[in-house]
Amino acid sequence: MNKEISCITGGRIILENEIIDNKAIVFDNKIIDILDKDIFKQKYDSKKIALIEAEGKYISPGFIDVHIHGCGGSDVMDADISALKTISYTMAKGGTTSFLAATMTKDKENIYKALNSVRDAMKENVKGARILGVYLEGPFLSADYTGVHKKEYILKPDFEFIKCFLDVIKIITIAPEEDAGFEFIKQVKKSSDVILSIGHTNADYETAVKSIKAGVSGATHIFNAMRGLHHREPGPAAAILNAGISYELIADTVHVHPVFFQMLLDYKGKDKMILVTDSNRAAYMEEGIWELGGRKVIVKNNCARTEDESLAGSVLAMNKAVSNILEHTDLKINEAVNLASINPARLIGIDKTKGSIATGKDADMIVFDDKLNVSLSISEGDIIYKA
Repeated sequence: MNKEISCITGGRIILENEIIDNKAIVFDNKIIDILDKDIFKQKYDSKKIALIEAEGKYISPGFIDVHIHGCGGSDVMDADISALKTISYTMAKGGTTSFLAATMTKDKENIYKALNSVRDAMKENVKGARILGVYLEGPFLSADYTGVHKKEYILKPDFEFIKCFLDVIKIITIAPEEDAGFEFIKQVKKSSDVILSIGHTNADYETAVKSIKAGVSGATHIFNAMRGLHHREPGPAAAILNAGISYELIADTVHVHPVFFQMLLDYKGKDKMILVTDSNRAAYMEEGIWELGGRKVIVKNNCARTEDESLAGSVLAMNKAVSNILEHTDLKINEAVNLASINPARLIGIDKTKGSIATGKDADMIVFDDKLNVSLSISEGDIIYKA
């Protein structure tokens, strides 16, 4: 059943390829109409429609975070619907209206508990940012590039491990050098639409190239937790750069120096970069001592690190990621927004329903000012955050 019809007006509407003014967006759970304000007054009875005034701010498609572990004090590995609800409502403050819940490398029992909790939360239809599925980050990683993931739980890629959860898993991080004959990659591609993402890997350039030809089509937080880019040993980053695959960027200016933001765009184009937060439970919370993957994490100066100084996810909000891109590249605002909306939507195959403001698409919209401060977030027609 459709929701009550609403209308948002008085803002600068960010479309995929342009920004338009003096328009009204009429919506219920879907976007019904985008039309001139004068025509809106003629076509609709404003007395029967809930009016939202954007007050000259930008009206943007909602952000889609395909890689987030937690925020607001909760983590996906808490394996609890209430924790997922906290994450869902909290991330709306930064403009995220849908997301993939990212797991950590733990024992099978705890990973399965997390997967089942996401499945249950999706059935419950949590009324915050929409849960789109799971991002399985581990256990199929390289022991040489675990990051904050615990080495004792690392496993060889195993299709039997994941086959009962193909309904909820949307992306899997894999170290392809650990996949003998790329048999796991081939089985996943044969049996599902799951995206395989190269990451946490010690693969050399040649192995990375072969894995992409075998079916890997994404890259987990480029440059981080992978063999380094070297002029004599180019490694997986060079394979990612030379292939036509998408890649995640944690644009907090800590994980990757901002000088690379424009370089990546110039080399790969504007349609392959996907902004992610990779945030942990400390996001939107006070700095101090937190936990990720069973390890102590110290958050200071907007940076999360373990006791041995390894990066441990981030405390990034998606609106700040977009703001950082605008500050350090020559992108227009609609182009920067695309990196957090239509690009991730295309990656996971939901661009016909989400990722941009267009008639017939889900009413996932946010309102923010010139500094990317979010004042309103709407997910499928529901107001999920209001400043």
